[in-house]
Amino acid sequence: MGERGILQYRRLLRTRRGRVVVNSILRDTLFMVIGIFSAAFGLESFLLPNLFIDGGATGISLLITEVTTIPLSVLIIIVNIPFLILGYRVIGKQFTIKAVLAILGLALVLATVHFPEVTQDKLLVAVFGGFFLGAGIGLSIRGGGVLDGTEVLAIFLSKKIGAKIGDVIILINIVIFLAAAYLLSIEAALYSMLTYLAASKTLDFVVDGIEEYTGVTIISPESEQIRTMITEKLGRGLTIYKASGGYGKQGFRNEYDVVYTVITRLEIRRLNIELSKIDPKAFVVMNSINDTRGGMVKKKAHNH
Repeated sequence: MGERGILQYRRLLRTRRGRVVVNSILRDTLFMVIGIFSAAFGLESFLLPNLFIDGGATGISLLITEVTTIPLSVLIIIVNIPFLILGYRVIGKQFTIKAVLAILGLALVLATVHFPEVTQDKLLVAVFGGFFLGAGIGLSIRGGGVLDGTEVLAIFLSKKIGAKIGDVIILINIVIFLAAAYLLSIEAALYSMLTYLAASKTLDFVVDGIEEYTGVTIISPESEQIRTMITEKLGRGLTIYKASGGYGKQGFRNEYDVVYTVITRLEIRRLNIELSKIDPKAFVVMNSINDTRGGMVKKKAHNH
């Protein structure tokens, strides 16, 4: 390749990188804007008029605004400031910038856009208020930001005390709902717990997607038949790598091929049935995967 060819290649590479950056910014912005309006709709049309709260920083903001006269748009910013400062230290500058923009955007929409009250049915308020709020938070996470800073605190505490992030979030929310039971009513706190459950499930659905992937590791002397079955019958890609086992009953160190593939949870039963036909004693390890990128997970069978 001559000097001219190298220059053209570099120019093409810069153009491609620029296109990727622009597409990423547009996609993230779209996710965050839709997320902001979804969360604002859930708050104003369902939760606020009925004195319901959610968990996390949003729940703290709702609780304070319902026992004081401070607007929710102001509290959303004030309550999240400590979490944003912590996020800058724990996660980084880019995350904090996106989080600040998302939270300011939510506060702006709450202050300037009026959403009508949809229903006063408490069950519908709890379920659909949580749904729209959870969808908004999940979409903002897909866009690289957050509308609720509680998870930043959970990440920080998990590193400090060694607890699981989920356990820390549960403990924080227990305190919030106990405060709601004392300041509002036990009934409001119970409905707010339903709101939190609806929001958290919706958030998981939005972030993880409709397909939950499972990584499957298979150890069997019939690895070649298993490879054929996965690629031809399941239509999935796979990886084969060499491994050495420990000393078994035969008293020697055995060499074997390990098969690794990624499938959806809907395909687990079919995989188990096909494995039973080939090798009922195959050693199988499965682990949940939140998301995948590249490879042949969603395409027709090829090795990768």
